[in-house]
Amino acid sequence: MSDKSVAIVTGANRGLGLETSRQLAKLGYHVLLTSRNEESGQAVRQTLHNEGLDVSHCQLDVRSDASIEALVNHFRQHHQRLHILVNNAGIFPDPSPQSEESSIFHANIETILEGFDTNTLGPFRVSRALIPFMDGRGCVVNVSSGMGQLSEMNGCCPAYRLSKTALNALTRIFSDELKQTGIKINSICPGWVRTDMGGEEATLSIPDGVKGIIWAATLQEDGPSGGFFRFGEPIAW
Repeated sequence: MSDKSVAIVTGANRGLGLETSRQLAKLGYHVLLTSRNEESGQAVRQTLHNEGLDVSHCQLDVRSDASIEALVNHFRQHHQRLHILVNNAGIFPDPSPQSEESSIFHANIETILEGFDTNTLGPFRVSRALIPFMDGRGCVVNVSSGMGQLSEMNGCCPAYRLSKTALNALTRIFSDELKQTGIKINSICPGWVRTDMGGEEATLSIPDGVKGIIWAATLQEDGPSGGFFRFGEPIAW
């Protein structure tokens, strides 16, 4: 087993997850990147390895208890302590925001449940399984969205909005129960980023969107916990 600090990033086969993995590895962490798709995850692992970065891969479906158990077993076999967990894996299950079908009046309950299962219960399952490996010290980052802000809640896209609002609540619950430890857990809105989810019209590049995630993942011992941030600055829930 290596003594190197370890970070786990979910949904790391593209977009924000991939760049987060790259930036954390450049900071000297061994990054265990995960993806639901084994082939694309291994391809990303090889790409980052070719860049001279210290990364490994483990297949993970955040909706599956069995898959999470397999990740736990993999971690236990290869590592001692977890330093950073980035819950990035997520989906946007709603129709296009420009579509009338994105209205809550047309929302499909199965679609809402799908968003909740991945975007909220996924981080719940993963955090509950992996935080014990932090041994009372470390950072957890829940990649959320301004679309989950109650203070600025608008119409459309109920599956995504509800799942991210609930994720923010999850951040608060974990933070309170961990307040006697050195573990920091925060929700991060990366901004509107040009990913497959954000689209080509988004205002931020992927490296710009990752900056807030890296900030929250590398907080010092006196850093905040239980907050909601964009670009390292607090925003309203």
